[in-house]
Amino acid sequence: QVQLVESGGGLVQAGGSLRLSCAVSERSVSTVATGWFRQVPGKGREFVAAIRWRSGNIVYADSVKGRFTISRDNAKNTVYLQMNSLKPEDTADYYCAAGTKTGILFNTRTYDYWGQGTQVTVSS
Repeated sequence: QVQLVESGGGLVQAGGSLRLSCAVSERSVSTVATGWFRQVPGKGREFVAAIRWRSGNIVYADSVKGRFTISRDNAKNTVYLQMNSLKPEDTADYYCAAGTKTGILFNTRTYDYWGQGTQVTVSS
């Protein structure tokens, strides 16, 4: 069983930065990718970024390219999401997810385990 714990959310002004962390309890060989998604009330989960553990391949949503950076620390089994130049439209609950099978990184069905989420609020 893989557990994910997010941290680092909070309130920030537009133009500011936050770094989210996702601690993965067990990154065995079965965990092939970790992704970040976000969700606002009344809408589905939106893909933000993802990274494959073995290859290091990274994918970003167009809405965050150039502003957000996903990275990993293999020794700590932790994935980070550095968010810069934040905008009010980035306000959402952010979720970390881990996938154990090969799949499309921006598809929620690729992921088997989800964290509880951390709230990010960007004020204008």
